[in-house]
Amino acid sequence: MQDFTALDGAILVDKPVGPTSHDVVDAIRRKFGIKKVGHCGTLDPNATGLLIIVLGRGTKLSERLMGDDKVYEGTIKFGETTDSYDCDGEITASLPVPLLTLEQLNEEAAKFIGDQMQMPPMVSAIKKNGVPLYKLARKGIEVEREPRLIHIYNFRFTDYTEPQGQFRVACTKGTYIRSMAHDLGQKLGCGAHLTTLRRGASGKFDVADALPLDTILKLTTAELEKRVLPFLKLAANA
Repeated sequence: MQDFTALDGAILVDKPVGPTSHDVVDAIRRKFGIKKVGHCGTLDPNATGLLIIVLGRGTKLSERLMGDDKVYEGTIKFGETTDSYDCDGEITASLPVPLLTLEQLNEEAAKFIGDQMQMPPMVSAIKKNGVPLYKLARKGIEVEREPRLIHIYNFRFTDYTEPQGQFRVACTKGTYIRSMAHDLGQKLGCGAHLTTLRRGASGKFDVADALPLDTILKLTTAELEKRVLPFLKLAANA
């Protein structure tokens, strides 16, 4: 059996606003000349935070790591609905925001806790007949989507200053937080969309232990090796 190298494992990246998760993979692959690079759970371009990047033989663990529960923090703006359910989309409706308190928001948020079937947004990477939904959405095409079973462990607002509320959510993989924002806005009758999102944790891994992408891209290969979570340690946590 081939021995593991210092670049077989994973690194924890704190993704900035702007690049896609695939852009991060490409940047690391090009910088360090690593043939096999992948990520464990997509973050939208507008989202920041923890992105687990698997390297070399660490890519064999990507499915297991992708299945871990996630923790997010973010901001929802009430009174405006967008076609993508976040601030990257076009505003499709604008309505007055009712008088809301933090307590009222948390009463509504608590109704999301537990198992539920969630409808993925049209602007997503889910594929229909091999074509990502977001590509169809750009052409103005809307197709039927299959709802997915997700579980919300906790959903709570920590601050509210009209029209924006700050929240924290713990959930299973595959949960669309922007769909939660959209659905909450519909329940309140005023519409809403996600304005910021940051992934704080995935399974046992925390963004506090991650390095910003620009810092990683300034490392030498030897410095990167010291940051890699070894394959065997990763497998024990997966």
